[in-house]
Amino acid sequence: MSEDTRLQSLNPEEVLRSLHSSPEGLSTEEIRRRLASFGPNRIEQLGGSSIVLRFLRQFSHFFAVILWVAAGLAFFAQWHQPGQGWATLGLAIVGVILINGLFSFWQEYRAERTLAALQRLLSHRVKALRGGETREIPTVDLVPGDLIFLAGGDEIPADCRLIEAFSVRVDTATVTGESLPRSRDAEPTGETSLLLARNILLAGTSLISGQVKAVVFATGMHTEFGKIASLTQRIRVGATPLQKEIARMSRIIALFSLVLGAGFFFLGQFIGLSFWVSFMFAIGVIVANVPEGLLPTVTVALALGAQHMAARKALIRHLPSVETLGSASVICTDKTGTLTLNRMQVKRLFLAGAFLEPAALARKSPPVMQKRFLEVALLCHNLRKGAQGGRPQFLGDPLELALVAMADGIMKAPDYERVHEIPFDSERRMLSTLHRTPAGLMLYSKGAPEAILPRCRQIQTETGLRPLGPVRKARITAAQEELAEQGLRVLAFAYREVTEPYDPGHLEENLVLLGLVSLEDPPRPEVPVAVATCKAAGIRVIMVTGDHPHTALAVAREIGLLTGIPRIITGIQMERMPDSQLQLALGRSEVLFARVGAGDKMRIVKALQQEGGVVAVTGDGVNDAPALRQADVGIAMGIGGTDVAREAADIVLLDDNFASIVAAIEEGRAVNENIRKFISYIVTHLFPELIPYLAFALFNIPLSLTVIQILAIDLGTDTLPALALGAEKPAPYVMQLPPHKPHEHLFTWPLIARNYLFLGSIEAIASMAAFFFVLGNGWHYGQILAPTDPLYLQATTACLTTIVVMQGVNVFLCRSPRDSIFALGFFSNRLLFIGLAVEFALILLINYSSWGNRILQTRGLAPEVWLFAVFFAGGMLILEEMRKWLLRRWRRISSSR
Repeated sequence: MSEDTRLQSLNPEEVLRSLHSSPEGLSTEEIRRRLASFGPNRIEQLGGSSIVLRFLRQFSHFFAVILWVAAGLAFFAQWHQPGQGWATLGLAIVGVILINGLFSFWQEYRAERTLAALQRLLSHRVKALRGGETREIPTVDLVPGDLIFLAGGDEIPADCRLIEAFSVRVDTATVTGESLPRSRDAEPTGETSLLLARNILLAGTSLISGQVKAVVFATGMHTEFGKIASLTQRIRVGATPLQKEIARMSRIIALFSLVLGAGFFFLGQFIGLSFWVSFMFAIGVIVANVPEGLLPTVTVALALGAQHMAARKALIRHLPSVETLGSASVICTDKTGTLTLNRMQVKRLFLAGAFLEPAALARKSPPVMQKRFLEVALLCHNLRKGAQGGRPQFLGDPLELALVAMADGIMKAPDYERVHEIPFDSERRMLSTLHRTPAGLMLYSKGAPEAILPRCRQIQTETGLRPLGPVRKARITAAQEELAEQGLRVLAFAYREVTEPYDPGHLEENLVLLGLVSLEDPPRPEVPVAVATCKAAGIRVIMVTGDHPHTALAVAREIGLLTGIPRIITGIQMERMPDSQLQLALGRSEVLFARVGAGDKMRIVKALQQEGGVVAVTGDGVNDAPALRQADVGIAMGIGGTDVAREAADIVLLDDNFASIVAAIEEGRAVNENIRKFISYIVTHLFPELIPYLAFALFNIPLSLTVIQILAIDLGTDTLPALALGAEKPAPYVMQLPPHKPHEHLFTWPLIARNYLFLGSIEAIASMAAFFFVLGNGWHYGQILAPTDPLYLQATTACLTTIVVMQGVNVFLCRSPRDSIFALGFFSNRLLFIGLAVEFALILLINYSSWGNRILQTRGLAPEVWLFAVFFAGGMLILEEMRKWLLRRWRRISSSR
C-alpha cells in the first residue's frame, strides 16, 4: 500500500478508496490492526553488532594485536626472569592499547546519534480525523489511511497525499535539496516521482503556508525520509587513509620484528646460549622494533590538529578525518546554504523598459509606477506575523520575505484592509490579494510572467498607462529570458482598480503590468576565492545539488567553479546511466549534477572513490546524510544544517562558510605532513635500539641498552618532542601542492633509508661509542659483568643518554627532509623547545634521581660523557645538513637540464 505510486494520478475520492479509508477516517479497530501491521511511525534502528562486540573490536585490530603480543611476551619474561622491569613494560603497553581503544569506541556512537537526530526532526503531535472526530494524536501512532490536518508552520509527519489544499507552499530542501519552496495542490498528476509530484507531502519537510487535509500513505521506515535513514544506516564506513596506512605500517613492523626476533633466537642458539636466554633475547629484539609510542603520538597529534581546525571554525567529530581532509582530492559540494547564503534577495528589476538595481528605487521619491510596485511587494503575500530572537517580524516563504525586505526599506507598508484573496496554486502560478485603499478597492497580483502577461491589457510607465501591445510584450519577454538565463527566479507584478460590486471569478482580468523582479540565493562573498584556492591546490570541486540546472549553472559560473561548457547531469539522466558511463562523465574536467536525490549523491561519491579519489562531501539536509556517511570525510553545516547531516558528518562547519573548508584542508595538510615528520623522528631511534642486541649476539658484548630503557625512550623522552612536530604550522606553499595520492605511503623506502639507516646509524654509532667510552674504564673484552655492577649501569646510562641527546637534535632535522633547519625559522615552533626542555628534564631525573636509578637501572654520569654525546649530536647535524645541501643542489641541476 505504501509503495503505490498510482496515488499521484488518482482523484481524492479514488485515493481514499485505494487506501481503504473514508472521509470520516479510520475506525479504532482498523487503526489497531494497521499499527500492528505497519509498525509505529518512527525511524527504526537497523540491526547491527552488539555493543560488546563493537567494544572488543577496538582492541583487536592489527596494531593492537602486535602490542598485545609484545605485552604478553613482557609478562612472560617477568614470570621467567623477575626483577628486570618486564612487568612495567607490559603494563605500559597495555595502557597504550586501552587509551586508544576507548577513544575509538567512543566514535562508534555517531550512528546512534544520527538516529536520534532523525527522530527529533519529525513533529511530535498532529490533528487526525478518526471515526468522524478530530483528535490530536502522537505522530508515532499515525498509520496509512489516516486523515490529518496541517497548517502553515507545521512539520510533515508522514508521506501524505493531499485531499484538500488551500494556498499550500512547502519547503522540501531537507529532502530534495531545492532552495525554493514549492506549491502543492490536490489535483491528480501524471508525475511518477514522489519527490516531484505536486499533490504529495513528504515526511521531514515543512509546510510554509496554507491549510491542508491529507491522507497518510506511508509511515516510519516506508516513507521517503525513512528510506534515506535506512540508506544512511546501511553504509559501512571504511577505514580512513591514515588508518589504512597505520595498518600497513603495523604489518611491515610486525613482519620485520618477528623475522628479526626469530633470527636472533636461532643466532643465540647457534652461539651456545641457553634456550631461555635466547628466548628472552628474542623478546628484547621484538620489543625494540615495535614503536609503542606511535599510536598515542598519532592520536594526540590529530587532537592538536582538531584544536587548530576548531579555531578556524571547523569542529572535528571523527578524529582521523583531520588527516583525511588534508588528503582530499575531490569535494562534492551542495549549493544551497553551502555555496550560497540560503537567503533569497532581489537581484534586478525591469521597470519602464529598463533594468535597474533595487537600490535605485530608494534614491528618489517613488512615482505612481514605483509606488504601486512597492505596494505589490508589501501587501501581496501570505506571510504571518511572528517573532524571532524576541523581535517581531514576518515568517514564511523566503521569496516573499525577500520582496518585503526590498520594499520595506523604501516605503512603509500601508495599513490597507485585505478583503479577498485568490490563493496561489500550481495551475494558475500567481497570487492576488484585494485591498480597500483610500482610493477604493485595489487588486495586487504577482506570479510567473507567463501567467501574468496574458491577463494584462496595459502597462504602467513613468508617463502613465499605455497599451500592452506586441512590441512591449516582446520586450518584456526578452527581459524575462535574459534574467532566467542568469539562473534568477523571475516574477511579474501587476495591479488593477476594482469597482464594487465585483465578481470574484473575474478579478484577475484587465490587469496593469508594473514590471519584473528577479531574485536569487546569492553566493557567499568568500566562496570564489575559496574555489580558486582549491583549484590551485589540485582539489576538484563538483557541485551536486537538488536545485534546477539553470540555477546551479548560474551560481557555478558566478563563483568561478565552471568556466567552459560543462556536462550537466540530472537525477533522471543518472537513473538511465550505468556506472561505467557515470565514471566517464566524472572524468570530464567540468561536470555539474542537478535535480539529484540522496541515492544519486551516494552513487557519485562511490564512483569517485572507485577512481581512487579521496572524497569530501559537504551538505546540510537530510538528503545529504547518506553521501556524508559514504564519503571519506563528510562536512556538514553547523548553523543551517539539519541535525541529521551534522550527526552523519565527520566535520561540522561552525560558520557554514565554504571558505572554512579550505582553511580546514590547509590544517589537514599540515597534520598530514606533521605525521610524516614525527614518524620519521620515531623511526630514527629504532635502529640504535636494535644494535645493542646485535652486538650482544654477534660479538659477545654486554647488552648496552635494556628493554626498560627502550621503553623510557619510546613512551617517555621522545613523546613531547614528537608531539611538538605534530604542532608545526602549515608551510606557506602547502595549498599550492597537489594532494597526496591515495597509494602514497607514510612509511616509504626514502624514509627508511634516511631515518632508519642514515640517521639511525649515526645515532647507533654514537650511543655504542658512549657505552664503550664509559665501559672502557675497567672492563676488558670477554669479561662478564653483573647486571648490578655500577660500571655496567653507568655504561648503559651513557648509551641511553646519548640516544636522547641525539634525538634532541634530530627533532629539528625531521622538520623537513630537504630544507635546512635554519631556513625553516629556528624559533618558529616554540613547542619544540618546551618538548626539549621536558625531554632533558626527564633524562636528568632518570639519571640522577633514586627512583629513576631503581626503576630504569641507571646511574649518574660524569660531565665528559655529556660532552661526548653533544659532540656526536653536532656531527649528526653537520652530516644531515650536508646531505640536504647535496640533495637541493642535485635537484637544481636536474631541473635546469
